[in-house]
Amino acid sequence: MASSEAASARSRLGRATAHVTHRSRTGWARMTSGVFQAVQMTVAAVGAYIIAERVLGHHGPIFAATAALVSLGYAKGGLRYRRVLEVSIGCTLGIVMGDLLIHVLGPGEWQAAVVLLVSLLLARFLDNGAIFTTQMGLQSVLVVLLPPSQDGVFARSLDAVVGCLCALLLAYVVPQDPRREPRQDLSALISEFTRMLSDCSRAVADTDSRLAWHALVRGRQTQPLVDSVRTGLTGSKEIVHASPLYRRHRREIEDLAESIRYLDLAVRNSRVFARRLASVLNRVTLADDAVTSLSEALADLSDAVLSLGHALGEGHAQSRESYLRQTRNELFSVAARLEPGAMGIRTMEGEALVLLLRPMVVDLLEATGVSHEAAARHLPALERR
Repeated sequence: MASSEAASARSRLGRATAHVTHRSRTGWARMTSGVFQAVQMTVAAVGAYIIAERVLGHHGPIFAATAALVSLGYAKGGLRYRRVLEVSIGCTLGIVMGDLLIHVLGPGEWQAAVVLLVSLLLARFLDNGAIFTTQMGLQSVLVVLLPPSQDGVFARSLDAVVGCLCALLLAYVVPQDPRREPRQDLSALISEFTRMLSDCSRAVADTDSRLAWHALVRGRQTQPLVDSVRTGLTGSKEIVHASPLYRRHRREIEDLAESIRYLDLAVRNSRVFARRLASVLNRVTLADDAVTSLSEALADLSDAVLSLGHALGEGHAQSRESYLRQTRNELFSVAARLEPGAMGIRTMEGEALVLLLRPMVVDLLEATGVSHEAAARHLPALERR
């Protein structure tokens, strides 16, 4: 009994240690990835405060620092410029509304309620964004509830303008590297995609339908990763077109966006394949030759996807092209084998699996820059039966 309780305690301790370790690594990754934005936010907030205090002569211009801080914020690259502009306008309008109404109505609790209500309704009239509405309402009610500024009626509105201009200037002139977030998200997507294909390969080799279902579950979890890459690329396109610092990367971002479009199609096809594979393994026994050839094709396809991930994550143009050539050669090798008869497949169910693999390989080849026609030509003609 005592040994059983000790084993249970050790098990709980092990799970707790693993949980803490995982959370620590996740937190460290978040912190390191957010260092640039933290520095950017700090510079904008402190810079806006100094400008408002020393240049404009305002006393304690806290709204300058606040406006700069909330305008930049920690935002996904997808809508970064739009978000900064949206928050900046909402923040400034909220303070202007607060200053204006407090000048007319005077300070007090019921005045704060009126200011907040009017600000929220005006925000909904101007824009349907939740961030815009929240910032406009928050800033306006703060203006009413805080002690009046000794620098004049609209001094805090001017402070907000200074803060927002500092935020916009930093977001435009010194943005985050537009390639960083898409590459990080793409690395996670490629990792899950290769594992899914490897699971399918092992499922065929072991005739394990349960493993195929696990691969399908993993494949369904890749869609948020695809969406995250697309969101990051939206912001990256904004940055490379707007910021003079990163315009030289415009072609690289456009190529990456084109590749992810076809990679998305390949991932969707893989989910269909995994679902079909689980069904086939439940009902049909494939011949030994078919098992070997299909399992090897899936394993080689997984390796090719991994090579594609190296290519798309490579910053140096020559190295990227070298990885792309390697990926194309690996995919050409897989494509050349995708003929059911040559793979030893004699059942309709097995043929269906091969027919599902063919468009997936074409999509992956298009992700490497090969045209659809050229990719399709590398598939062997299907034998008539």
